[in-house]
Amino acid sequence: MIERWLPPQASAHAGEIDLVLTLVHWLMLVLFVGWGVYFVWMLVRFREGRQPAPLAEGPPHRPARWTEIGVVVAEGVLLVVIALPVWYRQTTAPTTADPSAVVVRVVAEQFAWNIHYPGADGRFGETRLSLVSSTNPVGLDRSSAHGADDLLTLDDLHLPVNRPVVIQLSSKDMIHSFGVPAMRVKQDATPGLLSPVWFTPTMAGQFDIACSQLCGLGHYRMRAVITVESEAEYQAFLKAEAELQIGR
Repeated sequence: MIERWLPPQASAHAGEIDLVLTLVHWLMLVLFVGWGVYFVWMLVRFREGRQPAPLAEGPPHRPARWTEIGVVVAEGVLLVVIALPVWYRQTTAPTTADPSAVVVRVVAEQFAWNIHYPGADGRFGETRLSLVSSTNPVGLDRSSAHGADDLLTLDDLHLPVNRPVVIQLSSKDMIHSFGVPAMRVKQDATPGLLSPVWFTPTMAGQFDIACSQLCGLGHYRMRAVITVESEAEYQAFLKAEAELQIGR
């Protein structure tokens, strides 16, 4: 039901997230209507003309107590049985040694997303703070063991469809938040930390990346695009970037 007001479900876990959102909203609706009706009934039942002496101990009715217990049980089931398993699955990233997983580093800064691909050897080169510049925003050392074939793009992330993706997030200046509504993904990028977030794109197309953490006057324009494409198109993109950046 709630899906009609949300972005398209573009990742494998999007349906689970939407189920949790739907159940939470239904529970809130039931509580809102139920407590509203109960409040009105209390105003009528315990009006001064009918109940001149106040009851300091509260309503003596058992249904009120059982209703409160039922609400606690419902919230417990929603948290323990449904929400926590979804959270656990999404915080247990697939191993980066999995040959089917695509691993990309995303380095945030005011007000851009720097994308770092590991290159043909599948391993990231070293990065150094002293090498950071306008043309080398992540400080990539191309003379390091695995840095010669690495690729860098700005605000343009390409991913293959139907393959697990591990994004290693970090930040150069302050806390940002990597938010991709269509993938049902949101994770803080914190200076000094490498924070992984993972998902499996299931729908080809272009999807917005937005910073979900207020990060300054230019926060509104800190936007990038994920292009999800076929494996052949993804490999063609990497080949074209390699020819452009390192002449291969």
